[in-house]
Amino acid sequence: MASADDIRATVRKYVEAVGSGTAADVVALYREDATVEDPVGTEPHVGHAAITKFYENIEPLETSTELFSVRVAGNSAAFSFRVVTKFGEQTFTLDPIDVMTFDEDARIVSMRAFWSQDDMVVG
Repeated sequence: MASADDIRATVRKYVEAVGSGTAADVVALYREDATVEDPVGTEPHVGHAAITKFYENIEPLETSTELFSVRVAGNSAAFSFRVVTKFGEQTFTLDPIDVMTFDEDARIVSMRAFWSQDDMVVG
């Protein structure tokens, strides 16, 4: 099992990659057969190809992120963070809570993002 420190490091890398990296940077943190359910209740993206396609949607946007808190238990972590995306003159702010499971190398096996449109602040 990965150490809590290694899991926290992956979470930090994930939040940084979502904010200023490429889709490839984000997907490199996932195991090949990983799943992404973002938001929870939508059809999961399975495997690197599908997950890459998902993250490519935000790649061209001006995005910043801030990690608030991380809780690690066993091979799982729950964390809250902020994503601010600028699209034209509008700014979209979202504070999701993500829950991830990790393999023995601290690579992401599954990610579930808890948020809804009601949580999005548009300014």
